[in-house]
Amino acid sequence: MIPADIDLRPLRGPELEAALDQVAQLRITVFREWPYLYDGTLDYERRYLETYRDNPDALLVGAFHDGRLVGASTSTPMEDHAPEFAAPFQTLGIPLEKILYGAESVLLRPYRGIGLGHRFIDLREGHARALGRSHVAFCSVIRSEDHPARPASYRGNDAFWTGRGYAPLPGVEARFSWKDLGEAEETEKALQFWMRAL
Repeated sequence: MIPADIDLRPLRGPELEAALDQVAQLRITVFREWPYLYDGTLDYERRYLETYRDNPDALLVGAFHDGRLVGASTSTPMEDHAPEFAAPFQTLGIPLEKILYGAESVLLRPYRGIGLGHRFIDLREGHARALGRSHVAFCSVIRSEDHPARPASYRGNDAFWTGRGYAPLPGVEARFSWKDLGEAEETEKALQFWMRAL
């Protein structure tokens, strides 16, 4: 049950613009954790988030507690996202114009497990339907089970995603590069796509 003092709402126009730096910092903070290990910068994040500011069909949902952004979820039409993410879908026979891409849902650790992830998905799927989309997809980074940075206590989100009706698409992967923590250069990562029909 989401506490009553958490305000969850889509951000648009000036409110979205005003929240972009907070969203950028939130992404950097959460994606530093396993399995992303992302060594991000505010400059890159600001450029990336312009997609959501400038695209009227994109969705950015913010979760606020006492005026502070503690979670965010972003979605955009698949054909408007990075080509590296759209290309793997060419083999599925589903037009890109029918897919909403769920780019990320990020929550600070104290706010996990209280229902915000479910609400993010509800809002994302509602947005997809409003745009006439038939499918929602997202991807997760693939890391080896024996990766030295993998925490012993790590529990992934697979059960949560499966419970919401999503399934991995066999052989449908994207490749994308970013700089891992402790590394000097960017390296390419594989990302597994998940999808469900609405």
